Order: sequence, then C-alpha cells, then structure tokens
Amino acid sequence: MAVATPSVTDICRAAQTASRELAGMSSALKDAALLRVADALEERAPEILEANARDLEAGREAQLSPALMDRLALDPARIGSIAGAVRAIAALPDPVGEVIDGFRLANGLDVRKVRVPLGVIAVVYEARPNVTVDAAALCLKSGNAIVLRGSSSAAHSNAVLASIVAPEFPDGAVSLVSGGREQLAELAGQEGVVDLIIPRGGEGLKQALSAVAKVPVIYAASGNCHVYVDASADLDAALRIVLNAKTQRPGVCNAAETLLVHADAAGAFLPAAGAALRGAGVELRADERAAALLDGSVAATEADFAEEFLALVLAVKVVGSAEEAIEHVNRYGSGHSEAIVTGSAAAARAFQLRVDAACVYVNASTRFTDGGEFGMGAEIGNSTQKLHARGPIGLRELCTFKYLVEGDGQVRP
Repeated sequence: MAVATPSVTDICRAAQTASRELAGMSSALKDAALLRVADALEERAPEILEANARDLEAGREAQLSPALMDRLALDPARIGSIAGAVRAIAALPDPVGEVIDGFRLANGLDVRKVRVPLGVIAVVYEARPNVTVDAAALCLKSGNAIVLRGSSSAAHSNAVLASIVAPEFPDGAVSLVSGGREQLAELAGQEGVVDLIIPRGGEGLKQALSAVAKVPVIYAASGNCHVYVDASADLDAALRIVLNAKTQRPGVCNAAETLLVHADAAGAFLPAAGAALRGAGVELRADERAAALLDGSVAATEADFAEEFLALVLAVKVVGSAEEAIEHVNRYGSGHSEAIVTGSAAAARAFQLRVDAACVYVNASTRFTDGGEFGMGAEIGNSTQKLHARGPIGLRELCTFKYLVEGDGQVRP
C-alpha cells in the first residue's frame, strides 16, 4: 500500500513539534551535528553533482537565463564552500540564551532580556541549491526548525542536500515541501504554526507571497545597486570598484546595476571605464551626457535606471553633484547596497546619512553585502526591510527575545 504524502500543514506541524526540542538543544549538540553535516557534504559530493547535473540539463531545456543557470550550478569548489560555511556557522557563538540586557527594579525583581529562537521558519527560494544548506544550518544553529520550499528547477539538488542535513537533527526539524501556488498559499497561511517566512527570489515571488501571506514575512528582495564616483574620487580605485561591483558575479543581488559619475570626474573617468567595462563584455546604457563620453553605448531609458539586470548590462548617468546622486539612488534603488567612491569626508558622510539602504559603502564594492563576508558564516538572504532584520539575515536575525523575570514573592500593589 502506498504511503500518503504528508500535506504542507502536516509538515509544518511536525516542524513546530521539532522546534520545541531544538529550543532546548545544547550548543555542543548542535555544533557536533553541523560538523557531521559538513563532512557528509564533502563525502557525498559525487551524489550531489549527479543530482545537480540533472537539474542543469532540465534548466537548459527550459531555457533558463544565464543568471539563473549560474545560481543553479554546483561544482566541487562550490560544494566545498557550502561545507565551509556550515563549519563557520558551527564555530560562531550560539545566539540562544544570550543576555541582551539586564537590570533590577526598585521592587527587587531581576529582569533579563534573553535571545530565543523564533520557532518555525519557512524559506522560499529560487534556483539556489546552496540556500538549502545555508538556511538550514543557520536556522538549526539558532534553535529553529526549517521548512524549505525550493523551486522545481533545483528539485534534485535540493532533495539530496536536505537528505544530508535532516538526519542529524530531530524528526521534522528540516523539511522540504513542493508543489505550486496552492501549496505556497497553504504554507503562507500557517498562522500559529509557522513563525516567519523568508522569500529569496525576484519580484514575482515577492508579489505572489504578499498576496496570500498570513504569517510574518521578511523579504530578501531585489538589488538595484549603484556605484557613485564623486568629483574627488581616486579614479584608479573607482575603476577597480566599478569593475568588481558589475562583473565579478553579475547575476547576484549585490552586483551594481547603475554607475553614477560626477560631471567634474566624467571626462577623465568614463572613457577609460567604458573601455574596461566593454572589454569585460558589459553593455552600457547611458544618458545623453554619459553617452558623449562612452564609445559603443546605447541610449538609456527611464526603465533602465529602475532595472535589476542580473546580467552584464550597466546603466550610466552623469550627475551634477553628490546631492543629485543621492536623490537618484533614493528614487531608483531597492534599498539593498549602495556605494560612493570619494576623497571627500563631507560627501561620504552625506551619502552614509541620506542614502536609504541596508548597506552603504564608502570606497568599496557593493559585492561585500553577504553574510559570509560579514562574518555570519552564511545568510538566508539580504533584507531590504526596516523592521526586525535589515541587510544579511544571520543567526541573531533568526531570533527574537523574551524577558525572564525573577522575584522572591513580590506582588503588584
């Protein structure tokens, strides 16, 4: 007799039961389990690569974009990096039980504000098999059960990766759900069972979830990121930063999509920068002033400045001041990562204070917005929201807190 496939609701309720066991699991037990996961990832690399090859073949047949294919692909080096991230997470301090604040009231009550797990976290993601492990490791280290809903394009890879992580933790602590919009709506409607949903994908996924979600959501949303080259910038440093931000890995959310250049620096900077970018295969879409200095560019439209290309395409605009650059960033940016290259402390300070983004860089590439780069081991995504979590979502962002109050018989008069 065939065994019935558990429903999304059944999976979530099992995760809730597991979360209560995880909440009391010692740091030593969690860390030992994560280290076994890291070893198993490397030992079972051939199995993972075989499953990933099936996903890649299906992706080619479905004509997935180059950016999605890059996110989907695994190789021995990427598997090694995933295992390394798990080890890095295991080595981090356990956030559970951390005392955030403590004080004694006049009536003698001792109050501690203590970090605790959220409970059950659902992560919805597209074509990124590494998220299966990164998200699970972060949730489990922070004492949370996790329900994973990956895309069909990575189904084989995700299944193998989840099967490596799940046996090291209580039953139900790590689960995969599949299906279409009905199952997504069921997952997003688990009030009182699922404590948080984190979607990691494009605007389409964000819109699909926002239409049906009944549980709290942290959107790990798109990245329309900018690099602004100020009048006082070191132009050699600016060129290195722009090339890195655009070309080092163009299909990710912290890659630059627009280059802004101060009019006083444009004549010296743009011809050389344009040649270097074109040499790296970048298509340049320029406004009228920038186009006059860029050979081989095409005219930019209004839509280009609002676009997350996730490809070797860069919008370029000449601005008259740092103020104009800040206004442009705040109008078109997605609140992810923004950078200024400048030798002016005043311009840097104005950019830091007035640009509305999770991460603001001075004289550095936007590509550093990443949980691993920030010392978090890994991340579930980068939040562009302002409540609870902003920027890379790591261990502490997967916790809430409670007040523990101890007395010796006090009653309120």
